[in-house]
Amino acid sequence: MRFTPRFLIASAVSALLAATLLAVGPQAASAGHGRGIDWAPCPDVDPAEGVECATIEVPLDYRRPWHGKIEIGLARRQATNPDERIGSIVVNPGGPGVSGVDFVKSVNVLDGEAEERYDLIGFDPRGVNTSTQVLCSEEALIDAWSAPYPESEAEYEALTEANAALTADCREHTGRLFDRVSNLETVEDIERIRRALGEGDLNFLGFSYGTLMGQQYAEKYPRNIRTMVLDGNMDHSLDSASEFMLSQTAVVEETFGEFADWCESTPECALYGEDVETLYADLKARARAGDLIDPYFGDQLDFYTLSGFYTFYSTSKFWWSTLATEYAAMRDGEMLHGALAARQDPVLVENLYTPAWCQDFGYEIDGYEEFAQIAADMAADSPNVEWSPYAGSVTACLGSDIEHRNGFDELDVHRSAPPIVFIGNHYDAATLYEWSVTASEQAGGHLITYEGYEHTAYGFRSCVTEAVNAYFVDGTLPEAGLSCPDEDVPGTMAATAVQQRPAPPIR
Repeated sequence: MRFTPRFLIASAVSALLAATLLAVGPQAASAGHGRGIDWAPCPDVDPAEGVECATIEVPLDYRRPWHGKIEIGLARRQATNPDERIGSIVVNPGGPGVSGVDFVKSVNVLDGEAEERYDLIGFDPRGVNTSTQVLCSEEALIDAWSAPYPESEAEYEALTEANAALTADCREHTGRLFDRVSNLETVEDIERIRRALGEGDLNFLGFSYGTLMGQQYAEKYPRNIRTMVLDGNMDHSLDSASEFMLSQTAVVEETFGEFADWCESTPECALYGEDVETLYADLKARARAGDLIDPYFGDQLDFYTLSGFYTFYSTSKFWWSTLATEYAAMRDGEMLHGALAARQDPVLVENLYTPAWCQDFGYEIDGYEEFAQIAADMAADSPNVEWSPYAGSVTACLGSDIEHRNGFDELDVHRSAPPIVFIGNHYDAATLYEWSVTASEQAGGHLITYEGYEHTAYGFRSCVTEAVNAYFVDGTLPEAGLSCPDEDVPGTMAATAVQQRPAPPIR
């Protein structure tokens, strides 16, 4: 699952990438034992970066491996001290639908001695970018993702019909691959990457949705792992749509309360001294009445855009100052100028998100009455925010006619697997901290807790990064119960780093 200012991990809108053509690369190699990978310079990367690209072939359907092949795109960023090289770390940045190839081409998330001694290998999951793509028509995607969040029986029916039409369209344009993009297939693809690398046991680093890849790989191939770090974990044993949606909203309620407390006690906040909860209640009422104006674009703000594009950013300390300024502008009917907010429609062609999410997490809701009850429960349990855009991800599968093939279950990792390191951020609003706790307990893992905000921690939080590097390089496990202090400072992101707010996961 899904986003941060560092990189977007999966959300419905943001996973709809702009890629329309497969990148030209080396001829695909078959991913059998010891056959190797034909690496060549990536055509769009400075050779000085030391990044190479390749593709391998894997079965389209592992149950019928003789029934066609697809391609999996790869990128390799080489170790900075090759004389001391240990091997390769395979990384996935999340999603479903984020390109691991683009991730590795753009950044080396490894740090310190890990960066010096490991090649970093990124892959595009089947359906994405330089791998064989899941393709859908732009019209069907727009129809499905512009359907409003249902607040009536008629809107619920319109949503399910749009979802069904999208599935039919994507199947027509993609063929059999559309129904073979669950994490079950991705696990097998990772195993073929491991074999093709020819380096023995796997070193794996998974962020967000990539943690599900690592978790289920460990279940299937426990003896093939050297090291595994899973940062910002999914909980595939959470089988209730209601529990999923309520828990996703509750963490936003918690961080909104922290934001409100900070504003009311911090002179630098644009809402200093005000009752922030009362102010926001008024903004919600105006949004629902059609009287709230977007301070950047001048158009009408509905509740779900207010919630998803603005209030959701209370989950990041870095955006607290900006959010307060935006609320003040909404209150006063003033316009803001600048590039911090960008609400743009993506170019809609590639769409792994829908089939992958629904095949892995196809939560069922029995009609609008149950849906409305869940919405009422979210509002009652989280009276300030009422809703989270991640809770809305459940709606992608309603009426979609996509089989939930990767059934919910607790992790069952055989004792032959080496120790696995799990990381969870206390205020993570995408993959909840409790999910990392649960996954670590089920797998008998070693949990690192980051006491701060944001989504995932390795590579950006010093205490976490140092512990993980020691594990990757020396096999040293983090101390039991390791808890790393919050390093985030309110407002610093807007002033020093990201100049464009990442798109929230709104339907």
